[in-house]
Amino acid sequence: MTATEFDRPRLELAKVAVGFTFATNGLAYAGWLARAPAVRDGLDLSAAGFGLLLLCLSVAAISAIPLAGPLVQRFGPARSVLIGSTSMVLGLTGLATGTLVGSVPLAGLGLVLTGMGNSTWDVAMNVEGADVERRLGRTIMPRFHAGFSLGTVLGAAFSAVAAAVDLPIWAQLYITAALAAAVTAPTVRKFLPYHPLPAGEKPAMSVGQAWREPRTVLIGLVMLGFGFTEGTANDWLAIGLVDGYRADDTVAAIAFGSFVTAMTLGRLFGGYAIERWGRVLTLRLTAASAALGLLLVVSEVAVPLAIAGALLWGAGASLGFPIGMSAAADDPARAAIRVSVAGSVGYGAFLAGPPLIGLLAEHVGVLRAMLCVFGALALGLLASGATRPVEPAPGGVGRKPGSGVDGVAGKSGD
Repeated sequence: MTATEFDRPRLELAKVAVGFTFATNGLAYAGWLARAPAVRDGLDLSAAGFGLLLLCLSVAAISAIPLAGPLVQRFGPARSVLIGSTSMVLGLTGLATGTLVGSVPLAGLGLVLTGMGNSTWDVAMNVEGADVERRLGRTIMPRFHAGFSLGTVLGAAFSAVAAAVDLPIWAQLYITAALAAAVTAPTVRKFLPYHPLPAGEKPAMSVGQAWREPRTVLIGLVMLGFGFTEGTANDWLAIGLVDGYRADDTVAAIAFGSFVTAMTLGRLFGGYAIERWGRVLTLRLTAASAALGLLLVVSEVAVPLAIAGALLWGAGASLGFPIGMSAAADDPARAAIRVSVAGSVGYGAFLAGPPLIGLLAEHVGVLRAMLCVFGALALGLLASGATRPVEPAPGGVGRKPGSGVDGVAGKSGD
């Protein structure tokens, strides 16, 4: 984005459009996760086999995300979201067809397209969201991510209803893909205008330069730790309720819905915590909530206690990614590249998580395998200091949102 100023109504319109884009992405990505057991059973896979299938999604996401930054710099956030959403719609359609006919390779190809599309969509909408956040001059990135979580809540609710009425998972996936295609195209038209660099002018930063920045890599580690915490619940919470508590698909969907509902509320109101306490302390408090929630889920005492744990887990996982995205985008001239590099590290959680949990589950069960989330939380906490705000390069727009007690670079209230 350029430093061109926009009037308040135009910024508010863009803010709403970004929120809808996040919500649509959440619905498209997570609409089927609450019924992951149905996908696993439809393809007749073991826990380890399902973890390897999810690896198709993860590897594709990791492979595509480094390319997303240069793509956004070249085409702008709106066009990049359209490119990513098209890939994702095709991927969900492939997953649906693979499940319908019982073809694991076709389902895997669908997840590859889904992962590639989601990475591009993710980086593009976060770059646009960070630009709107800077121009408005207040912390709203968590609310954009709340839009994503709201999409996952809607997806979980749809999944619960679909499971209750015995709607086949392949039919649910076809419906989800159609909704994503119908909503995305008109929404991105409301993004702020994008003006690419003139021909021959070099961008402010290359991907290689960003990879050599310790702060950017550490922000990525924060995102990796909290992303693993979030992704483990996304991929395995419903299955953990089915396998560990002998719950049916409807109860499992309710537990997953509790998790994403707590994430949504944490992101809706998390901006106030960031403004008051700063990014670093907020990360530490949410990590404690996630740890307590995880303990309740794996306790195997009772389903209501596990659902309460899912709520705490969701609240604790809610702010790691939005804080990381905002921190990576502190400097608008370098936001696209830094977001893609930090995201590349962060998405390592989605590469390592599914197969690691799946392989451990083969030996100790899904619930006990989830205990490795504690290691991810520890990693995020160790790197959390890197999220303290820094001054953008000359020419940045507006004040840095979310300074809180962290202050500017070199100052901290922790």
